[in-house]
Amino acid sequence: MNYTLHQLVVFSIIAKTQSITKAAEELNLTQPAVSIQLKNFQDQFELPLTEIIGRKLFVTDFGKEIAAAANNILEEVYAINYKTQAYKGLLSGKLKIAVVSTGIYVMPYFLEGFMQKHPEIELSLDVTNKAKVLESLENNVIDFAMVSVLPENMAIENIQLLQNKLYLVNNTTQTFQQKKHNLSILEKMPLIFREQGSGTRLTMEMFFEKKQLQVKQKLELTSNEAVKQAVLAGLGSSIMPLIGIKNELLNGSLQIIPLQHFPIITNWQLIWLKGKKHSAIGKALLHYINCEKEKIIKKYFNWYEQF
Repeated sequence: MNYTLHQLVVFSIIAKTQSITKAAEELNLTQPAVSIQLKNFQDQFELPLTEIIGRKLFVTDFGKEIAAAANNILEEVYAINYKTQAYKGLLSGKLKIAVVSTGIYVMPYFLEGFMQKHPEIELSLDVTNKAKVLESLENNVIDFAMVSVLPENMAIENIQLLQNKLYLVNNTTQTFQQKKHNLSILEKMPLIFREQGSGTRLTMEMFFEKKQLQVKQKLELTSNEAVKQAVLAGLGSSIMPLIGIKNELLNGSLQIIPLQHFPIITNWQLIWLKGKKHSAIGKALLHYINCEKEKIIKKYFNWYEQF
C-alpha cells in the first residue's frame, strides 16, 4: 500500500457526497483532479471501491469499510495537529454542533466572539430538523445541540439562550384589523406547516391540541425559508418564529396577525448529554456563553423585544 493522506481525504469526501462533482466543490479541486486521485487510490485495491450505475456513483460495501477506516486515520492525524497547537498554548480541535433549522438565525451570534478568540478551532455546524438533531445528540456524534423544545426521555443538561417567539403571519395583500383576533380564525384559514420532525411543527401541534383547535393544513414544507416564501406568495398563512422574519416585517412584505394567546413562546436551548465529558473546547464554549450571553443578546437581539 502506498496511498497518501490526500488520497484518504479525497476518498472520504467522495464516500460522504456520493459524487465526484460535489467532492470537487467541497475540496476546491477540479473534477478531473478528483477523478485522478480516486483512480490512483483504487489502483491499490483488488476490490472496487465505487461503481457507476446509470450516471450515478455508488460506494461499494468494501468502499464503505475503507472510507470508515480512512476517517479514523484522518481523525488521528487531526488529533496530532491539535496536540501540537495545544503545546503552543492555543485552543484547537473540532467543535461539532447541530442546530434546528430556525436556530441558524440564533446560534452563529453566540459563536462569533468565541471563534474569533480561538481561530484554530474547526467548527462543524449542522443545520437540520429537530428529529435529526436529537439523533446526532443521542448517538454522541456532536458536542452540543440547539433546540427550541427540550427532548423527552433523554438525559440532558442545558443553557437557555433566547426566547423563541412564534406568531401567525401572512403576506400584506390582505388587511387584518389590529384588534386581537379570536383563535377561531385559525380554523378558517389555510395553514402552511413545517415537516414532521420539526420543532416548529411540534410546537404548533401542541398548541392546537391544548386549545382544541381543528385547523386545515394547506401545505407542508421542509424548511423555514420555504414556508416563508410560500406565505409571501400568498399560498396561505403560517405560524413562524419571529427570529426568521425580521427583514420581511421591516420591509412590509409580511405582517403579524394580532391573535389572542400569541405569541407562542418557547426557549432556544443549548443542550448536551448529561454526564458528557467535554473537551477543553467544549468547556471553554460553555464558560464563554455563560459569561457573555447577556451581552450577545443586547448586541444582536435588541430589536427582538419590540415585538
